[in-house]
Formats: sequence, C-alpha cells, structure tokens
Amino acid sequence: MSDQEQLVAMGFDPERATLALKASGNLQGALDWIEKNQDRPLDEIKAEQASAAEEPPALQPGEEAKSLVCEDCGKKFRSVAQAEFHGSKTGHENFAESTEEIAPLTEEEKKQRLQELKEKLALKRATQAEQDKEDRKRNEQIRMKSTKESQDIKEDLQKKEQIKEAQAKRAEKLADQEAKKRVLAKLEADKQERKRKAEVEKAARAGQAPPPVQEQKGPISSGPTTSKPASAYTEARLALQTPGGRVTKTFPVDTTLFEVAHALEQDGTTVNTFTINFPKKTYDKSDFGMTLKEAGLVPSAALIIG
Repeated sequence: MSDQEQLVAMGFDPERATLALKASGNLQGALDWIEKNQDRPLDEIKAEQASAAEEPPALQPGEEAKSLVCEDCGKKFRSVAQAEFHGSKTGHENFAESTEEIAPLTEEEKKQRLQELKEKLALKRATQAEQDKEDRKRNEQIRMKSTKESQDIKEDLQKKEQIKEAQAKRAEKLADQEAKKRVLAKLEADKQERKRKAEVEKAARAGQAPPPVQEQKGPISSGPTTSKPASAYTEARLALQTPGGRVTKTFPVDTTLFEVAHALEQDGTTVNTFTINFPKKTYDKSDFGMTLKEAGLVPSAALIIG
C-alpha cells in the first residue's frame, strides 16, 4: 500500500494527503505536516506551494539517508534535499548533521498519531460548535432587540395616528356644531325679521306708528346666576384614582378621553375605563373619542381608572 493510500485509509482527505506527501516526501513527514497544517485551508497551502521556486527533490535511488537537524527549530530530516526545502519555506539557515537515525513510524505509532490528530480535530470542531452557538445566541438577541424597538416605534406611531384621528374627529364635530349654531341663528333672525315686518304692517293698517326696533346687546337672561356655566370654562381639573395612588391633572376642555389615557400611560398607568361615581357612569374605549366637555367632566370631576 502506498503512502497516499495509507493516509487516506487513516481517514485523511485525499487532497490534503497529496499535498502533505508533496511537501514532506514520506509518510512520517506527511503525518507531521498534516498535524502542523490541519487548521490551514487548502487554497492557502496550494497558493504557497505554487509560489515556491521549485519542488523539493525526492531521495535518489541508492542515496544514503542522513539525519540532519535544524538548529533553529529542532526539526529532523532524512535528506539534505528535505532540509534545504525546509530552509526555503521557513527561512531557517542553521543545520547540522545528527547521528540520530530517524526511524519510520511503527503501526502502533501511526495509530497513536492518528488518534492524536483525531482528538485535536474533534476538540477544534467542539470549540467551533460552541462558538457558533454563542454567535447564534448573540445574533438572536440582536434580532429580538431590533424587533422590540421596531414594535415600540410602530406602537408609538399607531398611538400618534389615533390621537390625530381623535383630534380630526373632534375638529369635525366642533365644525358641525358651529355650522348648526349659525343655521339656528339665521333661522331665529329670519323669524324675528318676519315678526317685525308683520308688526309694522299691522301698525300701518291701524294707522299707528311702527313699533321701535329693539337692539339686543347681549344674551337674554332668565334670571340671576350664581356661578359660571360649564361652557365658560376652558380647562377641566381631574382627580384620578389610579392603582398607584391619587393624582390630579388639568387638561383643556376639548381634550379627548383617549388623550387623557395616553398621558396616564406615559406615566406607567394602563387605562381601559374611566368611572365617575356621581352620577354613576363608566366610559370604556368606545367612548374615548369624547372630549371632557362632551363627557360632562367640566369644570372638574373625580375619576376611577380601571
């Protein structure tokens, strides 16, 4: 069995075995070479060998085997050619003859060397597997953090959109109310004008002077008042009973219940309902589009957060 076949039978990659024999010249040297270069990729080794000026000469038939030692690294060689090749690859220059004969590996030594190489490869694979596991864990943490940040941004944008929608609905409702007021005022003015004309015509038929035109300088009052009406207030003072305690906040009267809930959530309080005891009433999320004024919470109210 050739050295190449023996290396393949030991479990080594055929291409790496070929490169090992090419670099060392014999089975024992190939085993040393494989152990030394097991972590290097084949492409790098091929490029290095291709850049060498020439291949190391093989032992010639009948050439006497000599033992040489590199005094720079202690590595031993069977022939001068192998020592020269070692020097060309490493830059080592100090060699000396040695009386120690390099004996070929026994079958037991080959098995031992192979076992050592397998254990080193297994350890390397286990270390790489652990590193891959840590990398996957780190990447998953990064992905989860990125997902949470994206979700937080999305939720914040959704809340802002809900606030904008609530504000738009409130503005539309106020515009409708103002339009209705203007229509009612116009109808009332037309009614008063028709009444005035009828009285003028009646006075003319009776030969009397027309009634004087009365100018209304302010709203008609049904009696004295002792306090301002709710419509006169611009702010509402809310006493809010939260799970964390009682807080008091002041909001413009056109603030929606949704905006009040959002303000409380910014402080860490989750809001699903607002409840007022007198009179007993609960506002859930379907009512959150109402303003404080529309909900009858002006000028002040005590609410329980649910």
